[in-house]
Amino acid sequence: MSQQPAPAPDRQPLDEHAAASVRAYAAEQRAKVDVLASVLEDIAANGYPSPETGALWEEARDAHLERLAGEQPRVA
Repeated sequence: MSQQPAPAPDRQPLDEHAAASVRAYAAEQRAKVDVLASVLEDIAANGYPSPETGALWEEARDAHLERLAGEQPRVA
């Protein structure tokens, strides 16, 4: 097997609006991952939180579904 990477296909440039949308989406995703990373770091440093301080999964699910319903639709 060759150690050389496969050649990348030609890329299609994005217009300004599309590029801005992709950057905004990337920033949103990065913020979500940063939150997850901070939670995991806290668990690693301090252990799992007690069940009494957590939220029921049904409440977390319902709150998440409400947030999703309020978002703008996106095209994949």
